[in-house]
Amino acid sequence: MLARMFCNDKVVGWSSRVDESGAYLIDRSPLYFEPILNYLRHGKLILDKNVNPEGVLEEAKFFGLTSLIDTLEEIIEREQKPDDNTPITRRDLVLRLLSTPTNQELRCQGMNFTGANLSKLDLRFINFKYAILRSANLSGANLSFCNFERADLGKAIVDSANLLGVKMLCANLEGTSMRGCYFEDPAGSRANMEGALMKNVDLEGSHMAGVNLRVATLKNANLQNCDLRGAVLAGADLENCDLTGCDLQEANLRGANLKGATFELMLHPLHMAQAVR
Repeated sequence: MLARMFCNDKVVGWSSRVDESGAYLIDRSPLYFEPILNYLRHGKLILDKNVNPEGVLEEAKFFGLTSLIDTLEEIIEREQKPDDNTPITRRDLVLRLLSTPTNQELRCQGMNFTGANLSKLDLRFINFKYAILRSANLSGANLSFCNFERADLGKAIVDSANLLGVKMLCANLEGTSMRGCYFEDPAGSRANMEGALMKNVDLEGSHMAGVNLRVATLKNANLQNCDLRGAVLAGADLENCDLTGCDLQEANLRGANLKGATFELMLHPLHMAQAVR
């Protein structure tokens, strides 16, 4: 802070004035400077109720206190009043779950869950159609029979989730982590991911027997050690996919794009009858 004060570099932007005796004049608000002064004394930020954190933030920027700037920006973000575009939090959803009778469908169609931590929750049968779940954490959650049709799950974390009978038609799963997910329903209900956008998705070690991935885009996806027995991959884009160690027994690959795909250590050999091109 002192270095900025006495620096002659105009880029620094201190803009302090010097009086006739050579004393520096710091023309700043004492109300907003007091929390900064206390912070420099003991390293803890304390804001009284009558102090606007945005005013303190401007002072922190003026004095170049980068560590304090990050803290104040987090405080301001937390204190912002929610509006129609504010993402729904884990607490909001849990309260809805607790207030919804078990015999009624919970509708979350079109809702915004961006960045929400929904890990390990029991979310079976919920309608997430058109919902926004970008960068959300759904790891370990029970998402069986949920409807994610045309939902946005880009870059979400869905590792080790239960996805029995899930509907993900035309959903956006680009860059999503889905390692070790379980799609296979012993009762015979099949997950439907037809037309889903799954570029760069990570499905390593997932149980996907019988899953419908017709015309899905899986370019550059990681499908290592996946169980894809009887899966429907007709017309799917599997360009540059890593299918090392996969089980593709009786999988339908008719019309699929397998350019550059890796098929090492396959559990069962591919047959020409599967019409790979």
